[in-house]
Amino acid sequence: MSETAVKTGHPKGLWVLFGTEMWERFNFYGMRAILTLFMVHALMLGESNASIIYGGFLALCYLTPLLGGFISDKYFGNRNCIMLGGSLMAIGQFLLFYSATIYDSNLDLSKSVFWMGLFVIIFGNGFFKPNISSMVGSLYPPQEKTKLDSAFTIFYMGINIGALLSQYFVPLFADVKIGKVQDPTVFKWGYLMACIAMVLGTMVFYLLKNKYVVTPEGLPIGGKPNNNATSGEVEEQAKFSSKSIGLVAVLFTVLFFVFRYLHVGEFGFSNFEIGTLVKGIIYPIIYGAGISLAILILLDSTLTKVEIQRILVIYIISFFIIFFWAAFEQAGSSLTFIASNQTDRHFLFNWEMPASMVQIFNGLFVVLLAVPFSLMWDKLRAAGKEPISPMKQAFGLAFIALSYFIIAYNVKDLGNSGMLAIKWLVLLYFIQTIGELCLSPIGLSLVGKLAPKRFASLLYGVFFISNAAGYALAGTLGALIPATGDKFEKAKEIGVNLQDVLDKKITLSAEQVKAFADNQIALDYPTFAGFTIHNLFEFFMVFVVLCGIAAVLLASLTPVLKRMMHGIK
Repeated sequence: MSETAVKTGHPKGLWVLFGTEMWERFNFYGMRAILTLFMVHALMLGESNASIIYGGFLALCYLTPLLGGFISDKYFGNRNCIMLGGSLMAIGQFLLFYSATIYDSNLDLSKSVFWMGLFVIIFGNGFFKPNISSMVGSLYPPQEKTKLDSAFTIFYMGINIGALLSQYFVPLFADVKIGKVQDPTVFKWGYLMACIAMVLGTMVFYLLKNKYVVTPEGLPIGGKPNNNATSGEVEEQAKFSSKSIGLVAVLFTVLFFVFRYLHVGEFGFSNFEIGTLVKGIIYPIIYGAGISLAILILLDSTLTKVEIQRILVIYIISFFIIFFWAAFEQAGSSLTFIASNQTDRHFLFNWEMPASMVQIFNGLFVVLLAVPFSLMWDKLRAAGKEPISPMKQAFGLAFIALSYFIIAYNVKDLGNSGMLAIKWLVLLYFIQTIGELCLSPIGLSLVGKLAPKRFASLLYGVFFISNAAGYALAGTLGALIPATGDKFEKAKEIGVNLQDVLDKKITLSAEQVKAFADNQIALDYPTFAGFTIHNLFEFFMVFVVLCGIAAVLLASLTPVLKRMMHGIK
């Protein structure tokens, strides 16, 4: 065994990438825990807009890996892109920290700095994310690729240790209430903690990469591509003709306007409200780029028939997991609002947990279950009973549908004043974590197994764009959350019965309409695909139906996908 291996059979470089990713995820999930609450309580953007912006932000964070993967494969290499991405994300978090220090004295400037911070984080994540995932796969020679499911599950545990730590400490210092009123002045400390974590993660990688992130022969992994080497040394390179690039550019433009019309009902640009801008510009860019850039890869002239079929498996899997992430990422928007507004959060010893900390259970359960899941896959593989990757992912979709089915029936009779017991949110996160472990690390592993080497980082980018599309859909669906109990209380303070307003039994005066707007209370029920959503039960059943259908379809396609994978499981 090489000296770079440890007793677990995994290279030491895996643990360097584990530590780097852990701190990066502390940075990202810490910021995510308070992001929508900061937008609602400090920037006064409203819950609907906050959900849409949240979805757009996360979606762009998983779109830019396409750019980062391409630049890495063609120019900079994995190592340099990880360093660049980590540095940019630290700068972006500092900008959010600054925004949170000035919002009460200069709200317009605070919003501008906030948008700039999100923009910098988006591009930093784009350089960081596909390259660190690609390096995990590169640690293993071809004869050890069977270890990838186990390796990515361990790597995924690092992600969730970072998430777990951040979702405890950030809300502890940055999600504080004075009586029943949110105190937005302390959000800045959460952003500062996220900034420091990203600096630590970048330093871990910088100091240890040359010693441990190497091949079994001791050669560095993830250096700059060698485009000028002799024929015996040239690594495989993607080859895109100018005609292919032009064709894809035209396709992207057409898709952009098609998706824009589907989202906002117009091709032009007449509405500059923030939620409409996100839905009408960012979401179409994500959907259009995902489809057109995926087609660009298939136009490469060097692809063989087997490679094309394996890439198509990646695309088919990527389509189905859109629905998983659309449901899973309600954690940072609609589920956080429900935790804040209509949940009894008294937990151990009658301690009232901050609303943004409720997300911690997902990270906690991943840390507890990641190693058992890794061992389970190893034992099933040894016994010849391991399900192939697409079937594992169908299980993941089924579990998330089950989680929402349970929560839907527990909110069915809450009414406008009933409080959901926190135990049901804990159970939801437990079931969703089981689904996540069946789907997310397995998907990362599958790309590592199926992707041609010359497309590794770019295909990880394509895989992440399915996350992006899922997050965009999450933003759209999260904005459908109907009025919760706090909105009925605010309406009562204005002197109006909100139920009568929603049922169109009364007409509000201009003064009352303004009061509703100031208190961020919608005047209508939300609608989706022609259906009106009257209550939380109907809201959660949307996710049951979407994920349940996706699970059944993916499971039924598994035999076909197995043949297209040509022996890879």
